[in-house]
Amino acid sequence: MKKLILAIAFLGTSMAHAEFKLAVVNMQKAIQASTAGKKAKAELEGDFEKKKKELQKKEADLKKMGEDLERKKSVLSEDVLQKKQMEFQEEMMKFRETVGKNQVEIQKKEQDLTSPIIEKMRKIVDRIAKEKGYSVVLENSAAVLYAEASHDLTDEVTKAFEKEK
Repeated sequence: MKKLILAIAFLGTSMAHAEFKLAVVNMQKAIQASTAGKKAKAELEGDFEKKKKELQKKEADLKKMGEDLERKKSVLSEDVLQKKQMEFQEEMMKFRETVGKNQVEIQKKEQDLTSPIIEKMRKIVDRIAKEKGYSVVLENSAAVLYAEASHDLTDEVTKAFEKEK
């Protein structure tokens, strides 16, 4: 939001001195449309599905363990029941830790895969903005309520990105 306010303030002062040209780019759309972005997405989805299957198996094992514990509850001695309940709780905690760890790993991998793409796209945006004489290029996000289609550089950035392989 601060960047948008600065851009608007810049707009007011710049218009008095020179022609002001503003453009927008939907970086997420550009990344997803690029070959590198599609490859990164496929790799992430593959890793996610693999981890998801592992977690589903562990979850099913825990469910079975809980059901077994519930069925045997009446025939186990108090000490054995407490021990089994503690084991079940420990396994549940391990499962939750694994879920959290997997989420962090997926997020880190996503960042590792997309960072080089974003860096390259930013350089392309910079080059196109200079070539076309744009004063400011904003990320087309929720903060941008309206942008005329002729000022949207997303497709041009994607095409330039694909050419620069």
